[in-house]
Amino acid sequence: MKFIIVGFGRVGMRTARTLVAEGHDVTVVEQDRERIERAKDEGFDVVEGDGSQEDVLEQAGLKDADAVGALTGDINTNFSACVIGDAYGCRTVLRVSEDFSPTLYERYTDTVDEVIYPERLGAAGAKTALLGGDFNVIADLTEQLSVASVKIPEGAPVIGERVIEIELPGDTRIYAHGREDQAMTIPLPQTRIEAGDSIAVMTDPDLLAAVRLQLRGEEASAS
Repeated sequence: MKFIIVGFGRVGMRTARTLVAEGHDVTVVEQDRERIERAKDEGFDVVEGDGSQEDVLEQAGLKDADAVGALTGDINTNFSACVIGDAYGCRTVLRVSEDFSPTLYERYTDTVDEVIYPERLGAAGAKTALLGGDFNVIADLTEQLSVASVKIPEGAPVIGERVIEIELPGDTRIYAHGREDQAMTIPLPQTRIEAGDSIAVMTDPDLLAAVRLQLRGEEASAS
């Protein structure tokens, strides 16, 4: 598959590396000279320019791309890149750097396929670790939304299903996916669930038990 990654900062760099490691075609769009050189040194195809501009994205191969990851630290650049990508039929992933709010979430989710906010997720995980907990339930992001990581056991009903096709209760969304002993990343369209995988979900706290049950099966009631 072909991906365009807008922004080669911390998030964009790690995402691009993961995609290439899995055998995908990645083109990076970046304006910062130091980051451009870093991406080239790592062997990435790089288009220098503003990722919010259609002609720049076209240079990066937008017409043939499967997805656009708008992962800069600037929400306006990211949103523009996603709007353009959507017009070309690409799957779009938008990074949000601001503090999460329901208003912000609703503003963007109707236009893009997925909204991610890695800083908030990372902070929640760090807080849980500092409090002596594990990564099973990371944190409540608001009173209406929780993020949880669910490990898939042997025999779970979702094994073999594509991550993006799983329908969960309410407005639950799958945020990330990772193989056993590997870091979580944005799930790719062809990724199928295997035993031992971890899945991060965003859901209403009241639905968390039902989500776990659906993902894990009857064994969830014992955990």
